[in-house]
Amino acid sequence: QVQVVESGGGLVQAGGSLRLSCAASGSIFSIYTMGWYRQAPGKQRELVATISSGGRTNYLDSVKGRFTISRDGAKNTVYLQMDSLKPEDTAVYYCNVVLTYSSSYWGQGTQVTVSS
Repeated sequence: QVQVVESGGGLVQAGGSLRLSCAASGSIFSIYTMGWYRQAPGKQRELVATISSGGRTNYLDSVKGRFTISRDGAKNTVYLQMDSLKPEDTAVYYCNVVLTYSSSYWGQGTQVTVSS
């Protein structure tokens, strides 16, 4: 069993910053990718950023240059530094962990609200 726990969400004014953290624990042999997704009310869940075990990153176009994903492999932890936040970034942010040759696991989500 694998547990995925996010933290760091909250309320911030437009232009501000937040840092999300996600820690995976449990029966983990090897992590393939870790990433962040978000879901706004009435919208589908979308990929925000991912990072592979080799450090390759992928970003949603609308967050490029504003968000930075990083990873601490020793701690099975992934971070999302969010700068220059906009009201349209408001959503529940979910952490996703994909194990090598195994399953995908999701966290419970953390709310990010950006006020204008």
